[in-house]
Amino acid sequence: MSDHKIFSMEFSKIYSLYVQKAEKKNRTEDEVFQIICWLTGYDSDGLTKQIGGGYDLATFFAKAPKINPNVPLIKGVVCGVRVEEVEDPLMRKIRYLDKLIDELAKGKSMEKILRS
Repeated sequence: MSDHKIFSMEFSKIYSLYVQKAEKKNRTEDEVFQIICWLTGYDSDGLTKQIGGGYDLATFFAKAPKINPNVPLIKGVVCGVRVEEVEDPLMRKIRYLDKLIDELAKGKSMEKILRS
């Protein structure tokens, strides 16, 4: 595993940035919460504990109950990189989450974001 600086960033700080991004585009924290639960398999209580637990992103994803089996359907570019081509497994999960939040901020419906 590469040692990217983002791996050690506190999940709660990243979460608050996702919420700010969504709210600037008239989306809600509940939608951000739902997206993260869909991607990681956390239930509401589990995600709430992760947000308040002081965990870094690496630990957050390591403790994730089950990454959604539909993640291969998440395609596109985030920060100039195709998410489906990211080699590092942890970085790919982070980019998947970034991509889903970008889709939320761009006004996509939750049905499309959650690949329903």
